[in-house]
Amino acid sequence: MGRPQWITIVAGIVLVTVIFLFARRIPNKTNGPAPESQITHSVITIDTILTLAKKQLSPEQVVRLNTLENSISRGDVKAQQLNVYHLLSHFWADSAGIFEPYAWYEAEAARLENSEKTLTFAARLFLENLEADDVIERKKWKALQAKDLFERSLKINPANDSSKVGLGACYLFGGISSSPMEGILKIKEVADRDSTNVYALMTLARGSLISEQYDNAIRRLESVHRHDPNNVDAIMMLAETYERLGDNTNAIRWYNLSLEHIQNTEAKKAVAHRIEDLKKK
Repeated sequence: MGRPQWITIVAGIVLVTVIFLFARRIPNKTNGPAPESQITHSVITIDTILTLAKKQLSPEQVVRLNTLENSISRGDVKAQQLNVYHLLSHFWADSAGIFEPYAWYEAEAARLENSEKTLTFAARLFLENLEADDVIERKKWKALQAKDLFERSLKINPANDSSKVGLGACYLFGGISSSPMEGILKIKEVADRDSTNVYALMTLARGSLISEQYDNAIRRLESVHRHDPNNVDAIMMLAETYERLGDNTNAIRWYNLSLEHIQNTEAKKAVAHRIEDLKKK
């Protein structure tokens, strides 16, 4: 098994706990309602998203969806509208298994409710999903949704550092700015003020990996490890960073350390196999 394949498997297993922290229901089709070839708009909209998603529904699902959508106009009371948005969200998550409309209706409910908790929950749904999306237009759409939700949340609580980092990550990973520094500066504001903020340091480290600034990535990840020795994501990222640098000795050291924290048997086997491969080089 090649490195891209095995590292994806291990990362997926390691990050599953993080995913469940930020989402009550993650649909099966997390890569979107349609392949890139079907998205021809330079700027994607929710209308595009819903149109493409509906093409994947069965006739029975279409009937159910139409009933729910038509009930929105009758929901002139906030509580009724919230209920319909949640029903639509659950439909797209549980019945259709398509992420984008699921997250959209969670976001609409959050905007209507306008609480810090629901806004940040919906924002993180988009943010956690967009990094794995290889369709540029759809990735930007998700980043813009997350950005709007984080900004609304920060109006309620301007002191929420996690939301500040999340907002910066929208710029850093979502492709909504011509300069990645716009996102980095927002995150650094938090990290510089609080050197123990693991979320900020991990986000900056991921940005450093993308830009191939490996020394910065190592510095930040080692700081995370000092503050949070059990953070397996930081350990795995350190191992991968050293491997990218061709420093197999340190890569093996960090991969070995990760084995102490990974509980999944298959993930452990994948890491052990990688260690053996590196020893042969």
